[in-house]
Amino acid sequence: MDKLRLKFSKTGRAVYISHLDLMRTMQRVFSRAGVPLKYSEGFNPHAKISIILPLTVGTASLCEYMDFALAEDRDLAALPETLNAYMPEGIRALEAYEAPGKGAELRWLRLEGVLKGGRDGAFYTDFFAQSSILVEHRAKRGLRTDDIAPSVKLAKFTDTPDGVAAELVLHAQEPTVSPELMMAVLGDDGPTYYKFTRLEAFKEDMTPFR
Repeated sequence: MDKLRLKFSKTGRAVYISHLDLMRTMQRVFSRAGVPLKYSEGFNPHAKISIILPLTVGTASLCEYMDFALAEDRDLAALPETLNAYMPEGIRALEAYEAPGKGAELRWLRLEGVLKGGRDGAFYTDFFAQSSILVEHRAKRGLRTDDIAPSVKLAKFTDTPDGVAAELVLHAQEPTVSPELMMAVLGDDGPTYYKFTRLEAFKEDMTPFR
């Protein structure tokens, strides 16, 4: 079974699992669950799995996606329950299905978060409402400057007793605008602490990604 996709969540203590460790964890889970992954051929075979848009360590998500292939036919509807019996704390398989398209079709992410130790919500909302937000970053050919404003569809910040609550919709690929990049752009006005969770993923036209 080729071109399959697993939707899963990564929360709690699992947010501190790195991308490489997550790949190893997934391979162990499939093995322990008796669900054989398909492997590549050649001198150094590897499991045919790939995670779309790997998370930054410390970020939680309710909408992670992993493409994979199986060596034998399986009931995809029952697969999440089978895998969850062997998943570590904080990782849960939500849905398994035949991938309807490529991972590159994932273009937008909706996130929520909390910011502490910086400016108030009105300052952040006004900052990201600017028509142009220039950011300098390192690319393959050296430093370059890009305008990230067109890639920020929503940036709403609200003051609460627990800090500034954030609602974001950001372009996820080509170009990529991450919450970490947004916080870095703020410079000295940025928060001393922040934490974000991915909630939903969308295609370029804002239809749900699957």
